[in-house]
Amino acid sequence: MRAALSIGLSGATDARAIRALAPRIERLGFSGLWLNDVPKGDSLAGLRVAASVTGTLRLATGVIPLDRRPADSLDLGGLPAERTTLGIGSGAARHPLGLVERGIATLRATEAAIVVGALGPRMRRLAATRADGVLFNWLTPDAAARAHSELRAAAGDRDVRSVLYVRTITDERARSALEREADRYASVPSYAANFERLGISAIDATMHRPSGLRAFDVVDEIVLRAVTATGSLEELERFVEDAASWRLEAE
Repeated sequence: MRAALSIGLSGATDARAIRALAPRIERLGFSGLWLNDVPKGDSLAGLRVAASVTGTLRLATGVIPLDRRPADSLDLGGLPAERTTLGIGSGAARHPLGLVERGIATLRATEAAIVVGALGPRMRRLAATRADGVLFNWLTPDAAARAHSELRAAAGDRDVRSVLYVRTITDERARSALEREADRYASVPSYAANFERLGISAIDATMHRPSGLRAFDVVDEIVLRAVTATGSLEELERFVEDAASWRLEAE
């Protein structure tokens, strides 16, 4: 595979599970662990737990909405800057571009890498010229390949990474959970408009078999966002082991 491969977990994953999973993710050779940030799950707190039990694994947030958590309020204590990637987004801000641009400027002082969750072309251009990477979400392989090419063109000589979050199941018993997740995003107006513009459905942008890794190998980093039937630690451990096997098949 050309792309680095990482694991993504819900920001609501409890500390006990993160403490158990992070060393396994590192041992199996994944590039990083991404935690999304939700009102009931602090991604930075979760990454501090992961940092305490790993030595080389990259630690990333995907993404912190700056309308809810302003850049200057983020506590990065306990996170090694050289391993940390701060994924940020605009959330539901009325002036999203200005908010994210100011957030990037504020967070530069942390020395952590900065990626921007970008759905539309203007946010992607901002990320290409100001950030270290762009986090794409809910794209098919073809759409991801186009987005990667557009990012390269907008970035020019800058070294800007393309990262793609892909909701993934490795066990068919999680199929209904994956479909619920797809339906939930399809009901969000901004995502619904993007799906319509691209001519795809949300479920088209998910992964459920090993061959999907080769299809999505069009960006710099693929984040397999784990979807399991119940979210139990046992299921997540099995997901990570299965994903490692998929990677070996794709190489």
